[in-house]
Amino acid sequence: MSEVFATKIKSVSGNTELHVDIVGDGPDLVLLHGWGLNSACWQSIVPLLSANYRLHLVDLPGFGFSHDSYLESQSLADITDALVKVVPDNAVWLGWSLGGLCATHFALAHPQRVSALVTVASSPKFMATSQVNELAAWAGIAENVLVQFQQQLKQNLSQTINRFLAIQAMGSETAKQDIKQLKSLLAARPQPHEQALSNGLRLLETVDLRVQLASLTMPFYRCYGRLDSLVPQATVVWMDRYLPQSPSLIFKASSHAPFISEPTLFVNKLQAFINHSL
Repeated sequence: MSEVFATKIKSVSGNTELHVDIVGDGPDLVLLHGWGLNSACWQSIVPLLSANYRLHLVDLPGFGFSHDSYLESQSLADITDALVKVVPDNAVWLGWSLGGLCATHFALAHPQRVSALVTVASSPKFMATSQVNELAAWAGIAENVLVQFQQQLKQNLSQTINRFLAIQAMGSETAKQDIKQLKSLLAARPQPHEQALSNGLRLLETVDLRVQLASLTMPFYRCYGRLDSLVPQATVVWMDRYLPQSPSLIFKASSHAPFISEPTLFVNKLQAFINHSL
């Protein structure tokens, strides 16, 4: 495997640093992890990708080796400001779950720096809402679930993360194996900062990028798990209709982490999209 080396670059968020592992050679590919985890989550596909791409594996503020870079109050704009100093000028961006929201916001804010965008098990709006007047209902995570996670964070951080990992793998044909792997990867780096976890949940509760998606100009590829309860099939249907120019793929044997449940197929499909886009 190619040598991995870490870079720590001052972000614009103050006296904080983001941790980035860089491995491989080729076109730049930035990878952003999901809530509660860190960039070690990509470990199973790094060997498959690093032969063809220069990977930039980012620990988001407050997560992994960026544990001390958390912000007391953090918006997507704050995360984008922290990322802008530690990523290459022209790269493919891949974001999983909450990382997909971050990657999408970065692409909207700095389109000239994103050659292509890939989101995995992500949504422009994660929280479900009922119909209000002429606004249609939206499928997603029930509000009470996110509220419960916020409350449980204050009581038992580790147990809350483990519960969320279990939900992510629920329904997958390899659920037990997926959960075990996710827990192992999470344990490989420092535990997330509680404030960063709370901020992340708040983003899942409040962010809605649906309207802005139409302004994306770069190739945009979307990956989903058929068995995913956090990003239901109704979301995929809406996205396919709203962005017909954006191809999507549903991994039939996967829940919320197709790159862990079906790593070889995931990498093959990802590389085909990147090769077609660049």
